[in-house]
Amino acid sequence: MTITAAIVLFAVIWFMTFLIVLPIRLKTQGDMGEIVPGTHAGAPHDPQLKKRAKITTLIAFVLWAGISYVILYGGISVRDLDYWGLSYDREIYGETSE
Repeated sequence: MTITAAIVLFAVIWFMTFLIVLPIRLKTQGDMGEIVPGTHAGAPHDPQLKKRAKITTLIAFVLWAGISYVILYGGISVRDLDYWGLSYDREIYGETSE
């Protein structure tokens, strides 16, 4: 895996994790009873983005390290995921379809 691939993988994992972490324990303005004029009642009262970004980074790093380990050390390869034999020719590689 190249440096660019590692950074892209981390960014994708980070944003997916961030979108999962955002709504956890979120208190809306409607829940708190303090709706700011011109905003929706479902808008966050105190989003705590800095805290959520730190939590996201920790979780994303653990997930990234595990996924990177599997990619780098061959735990799972493309051939393991190719159930129907569509990505390569088995006869060229000497494999039988038995």
